[in-house]
Amino acid sequence: MTLGCKVNQYESEAVSELFISRGYKHTSHESEDADIYVINTCTVTNISDRKSRQTIRRVKKNNPDSIVAVMGCYSQVSPEDVSKIEGVDIVLGTTERNRIVDLCEEFEKGKKQLNIVRSLKGDHCFQHISTKSTYDKTRAYMKVQDGCNRFCSYCIIPYARGSIRSRDMNDAIKEARELAEAGYREIILTGIHVGSYGYDLGDIRLIDLIEKIAQIDGIDRIRLSSVEQGIISEDFMQRALKTNKLCDHFHLSLQSGCNKTLKNMNRKYTTDEFYKKTELIRKYMPNAGITTDVIVGFPGETEEDFKESCGFIEKVGFSRIHIFKYSIREGTVAAKMPNQVDGNIKIDRSNTLFDINKKLMGEFAKNNLGLKKSVLIEEEIEPDRFLGYTTNYIRCSINSDENIHNRIVDVNLLETEGETLAAKIL
Repeated sequence: MTLGCKVNQYESEAVSELFISRGYKHTSHESEDADIYVINTCTVTNISDRKSRQTIRRVKKNNPDSIVAVMGCYSQVSPEDVSKIEGVDIVLGTTERNRIVDLCEEFEKGKKQLNIVRSLKGDHCFQHISTKSTYDKTRAYMKVQDGCNRFCSYCIIPYARGSIRSRDMNDAIKEARELAEAGYREIILTGIHVGSYGYDLGDIRLIDLIEKIAQIDGIDRIRLSSVEQGIISEDFMQRALKTNKLCDHFHLSLQSGCNKTLKNMNRKYTTDEFYKKTELIRKYMPNAGITTDVIVGFPGETEEDFKESCGFIEKVGFSRIHIFKYSIREGTVAAKMPNQVDGNIKIDRSNTLFDINKKLMGEFAKNNLGLKKSVLIEEEIEPDRFLGYTTNYIRCSINSDENIHNRIVDVNLLETEGETLAAKIL
């Protein structure tokens, strides 16, 4: 059972495979006949903590005789709080997950609570557990990095995940080859701060890994889950373009389009610097989809600040915005900041930004109509009707009387159907 981000989902899949490799059977979600429940927690906000606790208590109440193991970011940051929840049998954080099967079997013998959460200070080793069943048979998530050194004022994640740690490049390339052999056409490189890949490995950077993976037969696309604007440079874009495989879709986390708010967030860039990076992307990839995250109602954000942020967002012209209302996370600098914004104001600002997002998404779709694009077909949604995504992350519906699942087809983008574009195979 997984709460939180794509990295958590990846790690939950990997843990599930560890159990299966030892002879266990994966049951349906919250199945009442499960012997073991593994709950992968999130701690990004106080609300996330509460949801994690609620999930733990609900599972134990419905399955009192089952073993309950709790892992993830919440248990890493607050191991004692998790240990005190009635019915929790095993507590581990964001490390040692490769031991989870052994821990469950150890608990079964001794029936004594096990808490193995340890401090991440001084931990410079990337601990990897791989998965071969990452959600579907067309795109595979591959974790190549963990940890973050940024310490944004609203974020607890550096304490939950530790400092940046990169996966050995040869190990990552080996898994990429295995994924290609298993039939995956697209690899999504993921991590907590994936753009920092290689900084702890010496003279290695993310673009070096991208170039190596691009050489693998069978991998036709490489996509980045989320990166900071600082990674975008002339060198990065030139080399990315030469691979012919890095998708023209970049998720650049903005968080605010107001310089005052960015400074209070400790984001370490200005809107002008951010804008130049988006222009650099479009210089090399003119039709690139640029998506982002934005927080509304950050402490001290005035109405004027919010209007400034909205103006900048429209200036950039994102293809999609993920909108979050600021939520206090105890233990962060922002939690103690004065001038916390009223909840109703956060709702109003969120609604305003939703309207802007709808407009920008429509403009991006319109600008792509009539273009020839390649689409990776991910599923058949109804007889002879398929769904897939372009390289710049436009969802397309395509009619075909033959099975085109997991194929990359060239299409012409015809018309909008809500958030989907109808396309015709060329």
